[in-house]
Amino acid sequence: MNAQSSNVKVSNAQSSNVPSDAPYMKAQRTEGGALLLDGKAVAARVRAQVAQRAASFAERHGRRPGLAVIQVGEDPASSVYVRNKRKASFEAGIESFAHDLPAASSEGQILALVHALNHDERVDGILVQLPLPKGVNADRVMDAVDPAKDVDGFHPANTGLLAQKRPRLRPCTPFGVIRLAQEYGIGLTGLRATVVGASNIVGRPMALELLLARATVTVCHTGTRDLRAEVERAEVLVAAVGKAGFIPGEWVRPGTAVFDVGINRTSDGRLVGDVEFAAAAARAAWITPVPGGLGPMTIAMLLSNTVDAAYLRAGTAA
Repeated sequence: MNAQSSNVKVSNAQSSNVPSDAPYMKAQRTEGGALLLDGKAVAARVRAQVAQRAASFAERHGRRPGLAVIQVGEDPASSVYVRNKRKASFEAGIESFAHDLPAASSEGQILALVHALNHDERVDGILVQLPLPKGVNADRVMDAVDPAKDVDGFHPANTGLLAQKRPRLRPCTPFGVIRLAQEYGIGLTGLRATVVGASNIVGRPMALELLLARATVTVCHTGTRDLRAEVERAEVLVAAVGKAGFIPGEWVRPGTAVFDVGINRTSDGRLVGDVEFAAAAARAAWITPVPGGLGPMTIAMLLSNTVDAAYLRAGTAA
C-alpha cells in the first residue's frame, strides 16, 4: 500500500507554517508497508529554522529569546525531559534559565517564582515541568503563567484562542502532529479524524487543531461505547492514551495516517506507543515510530513557540 492509493490526501498546497520554498519530506517505508513519518528528521528541520529566527531576533533586539524551565523535585523521567529541553534550547540559540526547586517546595513558593518570571524581561517563555509534587494544584500553577509566555500552550487563554480559530501559542504535541502532516504533504481537510484520549495536554487541543485543519473530528474517551468502531472509521488516527499497545493494529483502517503520541516503557525496557506498531504498519498508509515520532516534534515546537513568543512580546514580525 502507498500513500497515493490510500484514503489519505497528499496535498500540493503548503501551509503558512511551512516555508513556501520547502519541498515535502521524503518518506521511507516500514517493513509493514506504511510510509514512516520521521519526527526526528522533521524536528531537525524545524530546529534549524528556529535557530535562524532566534539569531535574527538577537541581532535586532540585542538579546537572545529566553526560556525559563521550572522543575520541582527530581522525578527521573522529568529530569531527562528537562535536560533535553535545555540542551535543545542552547543549540537553537535560546537563552535557558534553569529553576530547580526541591520537592518540598510549597505551592506558594512555586507561584512566587512563576510571578517573578512573568515580570522578567529576559524571559519570553515559561515551562513548568509536570508532574508537580502531591499537594500542589497544577492547574493553579499553570494558570498563573502569563499567557504571552505560555510556550506549552496550556493556558486557558491560549486554548480559547485556538478554539476560536485564532491560534497564538499552540500546545506543542498537537502542533507537532499538524506540522508533521504538513511536512509530508498530508492534506487533512475533509478527512475523518479520530483522537483517542481527551486530556487537556493532548487530546482536547488535538481535536481543536484538527478542526482548524478542517478535518471532521471524533474524540474518544472512557465514555466511548464502541472504541473499535470509532477507530475503524478513522482516516486520520491520533492515539494519546498512555497505555502500551492499547489500540490493536487490526483496528486500523487500510490507508489511514496514524500519529502515535504514546511513549510507554515495557517490562523489558523497550519504548512503545499506544498503537500496536507492526500490525498497524501493515494496514496504514502513514505511521509515526515510537520513539522518534512525536517526541522530537514536541520539543521542536516548544522551541518554535519560544521564538514566536519573543517576537510577539517585542511587537515585531518574525
